[in-house]
Order: sequence, then C-alpha cells, then structure tokens
Amino acid sequence: MIRLSNEAILEEVKNRLPEKRFKHSLGVAEAAVKLSKIYGVDENSAYVAGIAHDVAKYTKPHEIEDYVNKYEIYLDEYEERSLALSHSILGSYVARYEFGVFDSDIVNAIRYHTTGRADMSMLEKVVFMADLVEEGRDFQIVDELRELAFGGKIDDAIIMALDNTIMFVIKKGQIIHPRSIEARNFLINLKKYTIQGK
Repeated sequence: MIRLSNEAILEEVKNRLPEKRFKHSLGVAEAAVKLSKIYGVDENSAYVAGIAHDVAKYTKPHEIEDYVNKYEIYLDEYEERSLALSHSILGSYVARYEFGVFDSDIVNAIRYHTTGRADMSMLEKVVFMADLVEEGRDFQIVDELRELAFGGKIDDAIIMALDNTIMFVIKKGQIIHPRSIEARNFLINLKKYTIQGK
C-alpha cells in the first residue's frame, strides 16, 4: 500500500534533491521499470523504489539526528559515520512514514540499495542494479553490468558490481560494510550450488 500518489512522491523527491541527483533518480526509476519487466517484478513497485531511493542523500548532519530520534532509527557503527551508507536507511523511513509506502519490499529495496544484503528479493536486486546501470552512469565496467543485468543475468551483474565496489573501497582505504560482503558471498554460494545441482 502507498498513501501518496506517484506524482506526489515524484514532487517530494524533486523538492529534496539537487537537479543532477533528481535526474539520476528518474534514470534509476526508468531502469528499474525496464529490469522489472525482465525479472517479473511489479513495475509500479520498481518505479516508486527507484524514484525514492536517494531521497535522503542530501540530509544534513543535524537532520540525521532528528530523523534518528523521530523514527527511532538504528544506525550501525558503519552507518553512523557515513552518509553514503546511512542515506539509504534514512530514505527507507522517509518512504514509509512521510510518503506512506507500507510495502515492505519497496522499503527494503530503498534500505539496501547501497550495500545490498544476503538473500535479496528480486525487487531489491532490480533497484540495486538500476542505481548502477541507469543511462546517466559512466564508469569503467558499466557497459558490462548493463549487458548482464538486461541480459537476464542479474545475479552475475550484482557479483561483478560488488567486486568492483569492494576493490574500489579497499583502494581508498575505507571500511566495507559487512552487508556487501554477505551479499556477495550469498550469491557466490548460490551460483556454486546451482551449478553443482545441489
């Protein structure tokens, strides 16, 4: 169930983001809808999660504390130190309590779009990948990711994306959120067992 209309959510997101980030959100929503058709996900759920995924990206430090207190949000030790990690958690609460998105799959797709997690739903996978492959993205392996994601191999695309992100974070000397490691390991194991027929 979603209390606000898609148009109202779109307007809310537009008012909270700079133009460039809003354009990215539109691109993610579009890519998520395209991917949803390939992977049998509800198109409207993909659109809403795509539009709203970065709604808290530009939250100011004092606003983070306000959100945490207002909605009793738990941020782990990694998220407390990084808006790059915490914005997805905060965004999931904004979607639920301010946009009236009560579909837990949509909320989780927003919540985990940055790190991923083990055993993601297909909607979570779609939004995770849409964030990386929307047409405005331009980085070294984006074309390979698009080919895999739009070619029916979303798990392979996620593994490649996580490998790339983890190596990038290591090179920058930053902390890797354990959820990203867990997401990668889960998919690697799933692939291994599928190939082995177990």
